[in-house]
Amino acid sequence: MSKSYTILKIQIQPKSYRNQIVGLHDGRLKIKIAAPPVDGKANESLIEFLAKTFKISKSNIEILKGHTSKLKTIKLSGISENTYSSIISKYEYS
Repeated sequence: MSKSYTILKIQIQPKSYRNQIVGLHDGRLKIKIAAPPVDGKANESLIEFLAKTFKISKSNIEILKGHTSKLKTIKLSGISENTYSSIISKYEYS
């Protein structure tokens, strides 16, 4: 039985032009977010972006570490490692 979640280590860059995955940076997925890091707006925007990217509900995304940091550890529930890998593979060599 395979687990239905994956742990994602990311580096966020708030106040960007638009929301987008940039690629891998120091072993973390680098994501640009348009929202500023004020009152949790960047975290909210990140969760919305990840939900859309991985086609899962926002309630299936949890910030485990890094609520006030650019370096975050995210738990994506309702997604298998295979599904995650197929979506993220295009960014591995960016």
